[in-house]
Amino acid sequence: QVQLVESGGASVQAGGSLRLSCAASGSTSSTNYMGWFRQAPGKEREGVAAIYTGDGSTDYAHSVRGRFTISQDNAKNTMYLQMNSLKPEDTAMYYCAAGYLTWEDSWSDENDFAYWGQGTQVTVSS
Repeated sequence: QVQLVESGGASVQAGGSLRLSCAASGSTSSTNYMGWFRQAPGKEREGVAAIYTGDGSTDYAHSVRGRFTISQDNAKNTMYLQMNSLKPEDTAMYYCAAGYLTWEDSWSDENDFAYWGQGTQVTVSS
């Protein structure tokens, strides 16, 4: 089992920045991908960014590329999402996820991630 705990969500003005953190514990060696997903009210959960923990390679949703940066600190077993130039449409509950993905899986498919955090709220006002 893997336990994930997010932190860092807050209310900010448009154009502002936030850094989300996801602390992982447990059998983290059983996973090879970590990702951030978000869900806005009335919408489906969507993949925001993911990182392959083996070599640090990353993937981003088109809507956040160039504004968000996903990273990891292996010594701390922690993943981060640096969010800059925030927009009102970034408002959502943000979830950290971890899983073991193969070539058949997709980093943006929530069904391919086995472990989830409880979520942290990000609200961006205009």
